[in-house]
Amino acid sequence: MAAEPVWSVDPGTGKPREQVAVEATAEDVDRAVRAAHEVRESLADRTVRAAFLRTAADLLDGAREQVVETADAETALGSVRLTGELARTTAQLRAFADVVDEGSFLDIRIDLPDAGATPPRPDLRRWKIPLGVVAVYAASNFPLAFSVPGGDTASALAAGCPVVVKAHPDHPATSALCAALLRRAAAKSGLPEDVLVLVHGFDAGVELVRHPLVAAAGFTGSVRGGRALFDAAAARPVPIPFHGELGSLNPVVLTTAAVEERAADLGTGLAGSMTLGAGQFCTKPGLVLAPSGEAGDRFLDALAAGVSTAGPAVLLDRRMRDAFVAGVTERAALAGVDTPVPPGAADAHTVTAGVLAVDAARIAGGDHHLLLEECFGPVTVVARYTSRTEVTELLTRLPGNLTATLHIAERDDDEDAAPLLAALTPLAGRVLVNGWPTGVAVAAAQHHGGPYPATTSTSTSVGATAIERWLRPVTYQSTPGHLLPPELRDGNPLKLPRR
Repeated sequence: MAAEPVWSVDPGTGKPREQVAVEATAEDVDRAVRAAHEVRESLADRTVRAAFLRTAADLLDGAREQVVETADAETALGSVRLTGELARTTAQLRAFADVVDEGSFLDIRIDLPDAGATPPRPDLRRWKIPLGVVAVYAASNFPLAFSVPGGDTASALAAGCPVVVKAHPDHPATSALCAALLRRAAAKSGLPEDVLVLVHGFDAGVELVRHPLVAAAGFTGSVRGGRALFDAAAARPVPIPFHGELGSLNPVVLTTAAVEERAADLGTGLAGSMTLGAGQFCTKPGLVLAPSGEAGDRFLDALAAGVSTAGPAVLLDRRMRDAFVAGVTERAALAGVDTPVPPGAADAHTVTAGVLAVDAARIAGGDHHLLLEECFGPVTVVARYTSRTEVTELLTRLPGNLTATLHIAERDDDEDAAPLLAALTPLAGRVLVNGWPTGVAVAAAQHHGGPYPATTSTSTSVGATAIERWLRPVTYQSTPGHLLPPELRDGNPLKLPRR
């Protein structure tokens, strides 16, 4: 069967722009994985790896205008947003280069022999080594920072793992351009270009996770697609780690004291957060618990006013637009659900942002479970509560999330602050107080993950510790010094952090 062509498509009209590539066959995927596997030893030198990551960042920055223009044509995210995303992407690459240089990610631990210990202890030297070829599945909503040159790729390369990326069908031309820049960076750094290989096509994604030489996978996307790949990774004769980011509601709780103190500011802040990027952020606040009463009304009025100012938006593709329109229509039709700002279709190609409101008791009582599922796009649900008990009961019904946010009074006597923070902490990997979750800083202490279905593992895909996903520990016991890796030898010749 002939491979299908891959087209760059206008996100508004759904019409093809140009043919970019062809979908990879099973044989193509096999060649791609084997090519990456064969060059894995070339990444062993940490100095070369770090130089490669910095060169990749430099080449992406140098091609900024072309990268942003290509990505905007395929995603309609806008040059301002995409310029910022590119800066984030190149910063990630440089940050992982610094991680490689510093070396603590190797987690070196040395226990010297002790015959008097119980039981006697031999010489033990532990560090971490790369897993092998990593499959990366590009995200639709971040064509740079979570796609070909994004965090999964950067962290895997930093770990010393070659990468095969499955391009997202929403931005194949952007993917091809970025892959070419990364391969050029490899060559300029003295590495084989096949330390990064790109494939296209749905079937290619399935073949990739099943390939016996793929050692781990990173995914950002839908619950349905991610779970199918996760199950395939687990069903292999040799199962592999699958680090998937699947879906998140990102609950927000507003205490009564917070709303009484600054209802208008909270409404305006939420409006900006939930409409950012047309609501297509994985950290978009999709459920907000706000108090009933006069202060709650002021908050809802400010939220509605802020959302109403958001103009019609083009979503990433026609499928997402249709799913958003169908999803908000179904939710708005539920008994007791009001629409302070009706979300839905603006015209044949765009959508309007909106707000749904409902009594929290309806959800906490088991009705309207649909409101506890992520609706991808510019909509949020406000659940109005009458007591802290209603809040905690509703929170027990929530699945895992990337983020959970609590807004409390700025004074120190908000009696709801401590118990509600304790109730939110088990639900998410990042817990915010008096902020909004849609910004994810790239930092050593960052955690971008959470209980299932937010992610399929306890790892993060953002920040320095994302590198840990692609490593495994090995201990050498009673090994002569000349046979040890230099990182583990007496005298610490490479001057690495060691315990």
